[in-house]
Amino acid sequence: MGCQNTIMINVSPEKVWATISNFHDMSWAPEVITSVDAIGTHSGYEVGAKRILNDVFHETLTEVDSDNFTFSYSIDDGPGPVSKEVVSNYIGMVKLTAKGNGTLVEWSSTFDTSNPTEVVEFCDPIYQALLTALKQTLS
Repeated sequence: MGCQNTIMINVSPEKVWATISNFHDMSWAPEVITSVDAIGTHSGYEVGAKRILNDVFHETLTEVDSDNFTFSYSIDDGPGPVSKEVVSNYIGMVKLTAKGNGTLVEWSSTFDTSNPTEVVEFCDPIYQALLTALKQTLS
């Protein structure tokens, strides 16, 4: 089970990538992400970069492919339905695809849990809010 959210943004994938590719910078979503704490010595562009979002989501950058405009990350711990006691192997992925004069942004995730509906109902609104914020920032 997993989440799948998309949005079309009328700018190039390169411009979207320039906005979202730094794992330690979520200034493009100020209404959704109120704090980003970079943990460790990796830069926000390096696999292994760690961050804590809003003081509760502990995440690690697991893959970056700048040529294909994708990155993946794990949620190592978080609140409620995404806490490490409830969910495992949580991998989020952001993928940009050129479509006409714009970019299709896909934000998806996969995970293991005994309560997948609860995780989806918790995560989908967050991903939708992040995608909406991204579109507003770039419009």
